[in-house]
Amino acid sequence: MRHGKKINHLGRKAAHRNAMLMNMANSLILHKRIHTTVAKAKALRVFVEPILTKAKNDNTHSRRTVFSYLRDKHAVAELFREVGVKIANRPGGYTRIIKLGARHGDNAEMALIELVDFNENLLTEQKAKSSTRKRTRRAGKVATAGTDDAKAQDEAPNKEAKAPKAKAKTEDADTSNETDAPAKDDAADQAENKA
Repeated sequence: MRHGKKINHLGRKAAHRNAMLMNMANSLILHKRIHTTVAKAKALRVFVEPILTKAKNDNTHSRRTVFSYLRDKHAVAELFREVGVKIANRPGGYTRIIKLGARHGDNAEMALIELVDFNENLLTEQKAKSSTRKRTRRAGKVATAGTDDAKAQDEAPNKEAKAPKAKAKTEDADTSNETDAPAKDDAADQAENKA
């Protein structure tokens, strides 16, 4: 039974487990992603997320608290300079665990644990997806960016079709001016004849 079992001891004594999690957390902060087993990744997530939350507030007390967990000044410097700034607006969930399948040697489940805000491939894909598709409020239809181009192309022939009509109207106006001019001349001639 697992009554009250909140910590996966990972088959190690407390000192060994804490040292292993400290080393894994340093590697995760410095390299932004590491390969490990699923059980270690889940234990590391519980260990490192409170440390990442501390890094959002850059002051001496936070730095000393984080250093007591990591015990590596290079990892602490990286955490507060780069990682803390990038995760400042995220309310939690700083890490992502991606399962990779079984290891060949002992069939252990392997995983990739990474910092969410540092996976550039996923971030660019999400931006591309969000920029190409827009939802409208009408009947749940989805409008894509390509339809704007299609509308512009459809409007171009309409403008060309409207342009000859406008030219025809101006030509009609020119001809009406020509017909009005002789009428004015006739009126002027009649006025001279009366005089």
